[in-house]
Amino acid sequence: MKIKYLFMAAAIITPVYLLLEPGPARPPADLRDAVSDGAFGELSGSGAASAAPEVPAPETDRSSAKSIYGDDDRLDYYEAPADMRALADSVVSLWNSRWVRADGEKANLFTVRLGAAESLCPGEKFADQPIGAFCSGTLVGDDIVMTAGHCITDQAKCDATRMIFGFSVPSAGAYPASVPLSDVYSCKSIIKRDLDTHPGFFASVFNGGPGPDFALVRLDRKVAGRRPLPIHRGAKPSAGDPLFVIGHPVGLPVKVAGNAKVRDASPKYFFKADLDTFGGNSGSAVFNARTRQIEGILVRGDTDFKPSPAGCNVAAVMPQDGGKGEAVTKISVLEKYIP
Repeated sequence: MKIKYLFMAAAIITPVYLLLEPGPARPPADLRDAVSDGAFGELSGSGAASAAPEVPAPETDRSSAKSIYGDDDRLDYYEAPADMRALADSVVSLWNSRWVRADGEKANLFTVRLGAAESLCPGEKFADQPIGAFCSGTLVGDDIVMTAGHCITDQAKCDATRMIFGFSVPSAGAYPASVPLSDVYSCKSIIKRDLDTHPGFFASVFNGGPGPDFALVRLDRKVAGRRPLPIHRGAKPSAGDPLFVIGHPVGLPVKVAGNAKVRDASPKYFFKADLDTFGGNSGSAVFNARTRQIEGILVRGDTDFKPSPAGCNVAAVMPQDGGKGEAVTKISVLEKYIP
């Protein structure tokens, strides 16, 4: 009789388990990369940004979720305080190698205008600026860049990526069409990478959500003229800690966004924050505003833009404490791999 009941129990439990267990892992739609590989596949020619045709960006989720919390706190490089500009000097934008062309001592960048790519309404912030990067990263060693695991997925992606320092707006209206060739680096190899966005039902409940999302990559040479940024070793972020982020939202020239805080640090591998970030901020370093040390890596968030009644798109905005927040991989997850 006991054996019979065991078989009956197994017949019931097994289907439930199969329902709870996810299928093959697929990157979720809210990962904060600006565009998937090939998003600018319609670009042609070999000119610089000013000569590149403007084409619409690929379709993205236009749900009612929000991405700006309270005021839009994003600042251009020239608008940021001096100490934050110094940090931004060690931030990289990640580009598909096809959109970076050597021309003597400079590298021309193929870009599109944000307003045209996203069909933005008149007056939207940064609409006239160029976009082209697909993720962000930060120098944390002489030749080591830290980014998100979903930005550099394998060695082939590493080989096809160029990492560019200095993609910024140094003064009002000075939008970059090129950078010095010396500021362009290749991704030589992956030192350590992890990506676990679908951990399964029981692991998700135990860990408070998805698992790690990070990558450490080695560049083709040591970086000259820029310093590796300090990470907060042994960090234990807690709700209310002040934050800011430096990266390339929507693939724009570098932006600094502050006036944010940790909302929830209880998940094992990440914390939630009310940072003003967009696609393209994936891999951005998130800093403690008191210590200026890196607390984590921006990896997931809410939708960037939403349609207006006029038929064009606007940045999605909500109250400072609203929405689900932006997810940041804790630096403690990967600190042991950083020299």
